[in-house]
Amino acid sequence: MRSTLIRMAVALVVTGFAGAAMAASADDSKAALAKAEAAMKQAHALKNEWTTTAAEYKKAKAAAAAGKHDDAVKLAQEAEALANASIAQAKEQETAWTQAVVR
Repeated sequence: MRSTLIRMAVALVVTGFAGAAMAASADDSKAALAKAEAAMKQAHALKNEWTTTAAEYKKAKAAAAAGKHDDAVKLAQEAEALANASIAQAKEQETAWTQAVVR
């Protein structure tokens, strides 16, 4: 199930990049980082943070600080997609556990 969520996250990230042909600005990277951080906070509230999400977010912040806004947007979108997939996993697991109960 986790591999399905990861594939879904990757697909969302890839489709998001198809429309991003123009160079990103500092405002673009700031907005992408804010969206990723909001999704990460939601995953944290659900107690289902993936370690890969934090790693991508750190890379995105470093890229933004270095003025590499295209890279920062890309990495922040990846972090957001991973956070959203972890949120979906947490919500799915809220009820899925009942199927594993031996009756």
